[in-house]
Amino acid sequence: MLYYLFTYLDQHFDFPGAGVFQYLSFRAGAAITLSLMIAAVYGRQIIDMLRNLQIGEEIRDLGLEGQMQKRGTPTMGGFIILASLVFPTLLFAKLTNVYIVLLLVSTVWTGLIGFIDDYIKVFRKNKEGLQGKFKVVGQVGLGLIVGLTLYFNEHVKIRVYKPGLINTSIGQVENGAFQDIKSMSTTVPFLKNNDFNYNALIPDFIPDEYTWILYVAIVIFIITAVSNGANITDGIDGLAAGTSVIIGLTLGVFAYLSNNKLFSQYLNIMYIPNSGEMVIFCAAFVGACVGFLWYNSYPAQVFMGDTGSLMLGSIIAVLALATRKELLIPIMCGIFLVELVSVIMQVSYFRYTKRRFGEGRRIFLMSPLHHHFQKKGYHEAKIVTRFWIVGIILAVICLVTLKLR
Repeated sequence: MLYYLFTYLDQHFDFPGAGVFQYLSFRAGAAITLSLMIAAVYGRQIIDMLRNLQIGEEIRDLGLEGQMQKRGTPTMGGFIILASLVFPTLLFAKLTNVYIVLLLVSTVWTGLIGFIDDYIKVFRKNKEGLQGKFKVVGQVGLGLIVGLTLYFNEHVKIRVYKPGLINTSIGQVENGAFQDIKSMSTTVPFLKNNDFNYNALIPDFIPDEYTWILYVAIVIFIITAVSNGANITDGIDGLAAGTSVIIGLTLGVFAYLSNNKLFSQYLNIMYIPNSGEMVIFCAAFVGACVGFLWYNSYPAQVFMGDTGSLMLGSIIAVLALATRKELLIPIMCGIFLVELVSVIMQVSYFRYTKRRFGEGRRIFLMSPLHHHFQKKGYHEAKIVTRFWIVGIILAVICLVTLKLR
């Protein structure tokens, strides 16, 4: 909103300093500063409110060291992230930008799903929370909105260079020009000619206009997988929030480079018009997560709950899809992936061995993976720090793909 206000003041009244709102760097800096301030200043008030409402975590005894000491810690702290993210975005981003609208919808949508889950756990005293099938329905609904918008919206385009374009008015061949086109291309890491079109996955006997069905299905899968991965990762103090900060910074870099003509040409990456606004959102996202970490780092004063964890995962998935970097998700979100796979492996192997041998066996001491290391005697602060280090390494690998092909 401030962007439109100061743009108007600059154009009509030549208001001193109003022109700085045209710069992404200024608005991103303002967004991250404001999100940090909101989380730091109002986070304590939100925690006190949650405590007064007796919104505390019911801890199930899993035999982990220090676990029962966390009983009664306020949950639903995802509201701190939600407020710290949405408010700066509304102030500093272009609200007509299709990517910003999608990200705000994703934030509120999965935040609401997580809130319902936490509400059932806390107030209905049902530890299982919202049934899994209803969570999946909500995630599929978001996937449909995101997939259909990215595929059909006329403002979602890529800019390509067309050499030797013909000027139809005079029949003259020009050196070339840039054109904005609708394309379902994405970026394949580690390859020199790294654009891949989803049309290639459709058999020849099926018309290309049906590609949207496949694309939407892929979007649904990505959003569901990443949001559930983030949800499972949120098991010890600071792990999900800190990992999300690293991923958010990486996606912010991709969004900025994809909207910069010089950098996109130099790095030979896809130019995505209007994607620069996502830098504002990424800045607010990082600021909100860092501000939340002030209270969520060990020993946690508040838990984000599903209100926060499902929201973080969906935001990351939508950012990756919008920047055409979804094929980097297994690397970029490697922590989420390993945590999710560890649960799938544990449950599948336990059921298989119980069916075959009459007794369930386990691969890990406990899943998700961070609990396995807790069972081995590692302090959770050490586990979190080392997972962060792995996350940073994975982020660096993702950024290296810009040049290493």
